[in-house]
Amino acid sequence: MSDASSNLPAAPGPTDADLVDDELEPEAPVGAEAVGDVVTGDDGTEGVATGPGAGDLEVVDGAEAEALAADEPDERLSPLHDVHVAAGASFTDFAGWQMPVRYSSDLAEHHAVRTAAGLFDLSHMAEIAVSGPEAGAFLDRALAGTLSTIAVGRAKYSLLLSAEGGIVDDLVVYRLDDDDFLVVANASNRDAAFSALATRASGFDVTVDDESDDTALIAIQGPEAEGVLDELVTSDRLQPDAPLSTLRYYRVLQGTFDDAPVLIARTGYTGEDGFELYLDPETAPELWAALAEAGAPRGVVPAGLASRDTLRLEAGMPLYGHELGLDVRPAQAGLGRVVDTSKEFVGKAGVEPAPDSRVLVGLALEGRRAARAGYPVVTDDGTVVGEVTSGALSPTLGHPVAMAFVDPEVVERGPGLAVDVRGTAIPAAVVPLPFYKRS
Repeated sequence: MSDASSNLPAAPGPTDADLVDDELEPEAPVGAEAVGDVVTGDDGTEGVATGPGAGDLEVVDGAEAEALAADEPDERLSPLHDVHVAAGASFTDFAGWQMPVRYSSDLAEHHAVRTAAGLFDLSHMAEIAVSGPEAGAFLDRALAGTLSTIAVGRAKYSLLLSAEGGIVDDLVVYRLDDDDFLVVANASNRDAAFSALATRASGFDVTVDDESDDTALIAIQGPEAEGVLDELVTSDRLQPDAPLSTLRYYRVLQGTFDDAPVLIARTGYTGEDGFELYLDPETAPELWAALAEAGAPRGVVPAGLASRDTLRLEAGMPLYGHELGLDVRPAQAGLGRVVDTSKEFVGKAGVEPAPDSRVLVGLALEGRRAARAGYPVVTDDGTVVGEVTSGALSPTLGHPVAMAFVDPEVVERGPGLAVDVRGTAIPAAVVPLPFYKRS
């Protein structure tokens, strides 16, 4: 666990009844699902994981989702939609997609990921192929990080910036071959990311293709994730090009599932070990079923966007539209080291924030009332010194946690902070991120 728990008295975890209260629901996404901050794997590789947040938007059951989809021809459905309906999922609109927000209990799904594993459908993510002799040089120019130097089979977290230095999107980039990269963007930013990359490709010997509609994405997150995949390898249904034991953090393997091509990546967005599997939409239901069957004896369950949001918050991972956006510079969100200022890239001139710009911090709150996005952070005399971007009652830690942008001088401040929760000042302390670390 993180140091956050040491700042407050020990408290039991929340119950399902706690999570029903609208004070305790997960944050609604403003943009797309997002990625977390920079972490270092066991082998020293730096990376940041990607995945969706969750919404307290209008949630419907499976039958209602089918009716809504029929009435809304532009509503997008995952290739796993029928699987989710059969599993009794409730759905929410997410970036124009009907996605499962929960199957049973947000709390049960959250704890399953922490203790066993959860299966997540991330097929609404955007996959953009970048290929050609100058693919590496192009990405170096288009993105804030240096991609041309990563080895084949490695991945790197990067940022797509506007000309003014704000964050258009945060991305994971995989190098599949010398001249072939896969850029994974957030669902709500699919068009913006593809348009920016396609425009910036002018003058480079490179091809930029949006392959999102031809790609399904399934993630399995939790301590049992590797064991589940090992069972599929043992049965010869999953055949990676190299042993799974060689797949370290922020790396990717190619292989097959039932003879269909699959990419197996090891990143994650929950604070747990986990894998992402990219494959064609037609094969996705079979892979989901195989993972569910192999995982059931281990306690693996399907998990929706609601649990994913509380998991990512505990892990201190920012969500696009909350902690990240066009008005945020990377350093404000703790992502300064993602930016390579030794090279030229779009947005370099405006990438540095103003000296008095607010910065992202973690907050641990007393009691059981959760701070929500937009709630003011105040001093003991009521002076507003910041604003909450994400908050929830942590199922793992048993007390509320939040991320907030605050005035720079607040970062080192001791006691005397609070969050104004609907007129009540809830004492809060600045604590290190992440709130939770797996042991």
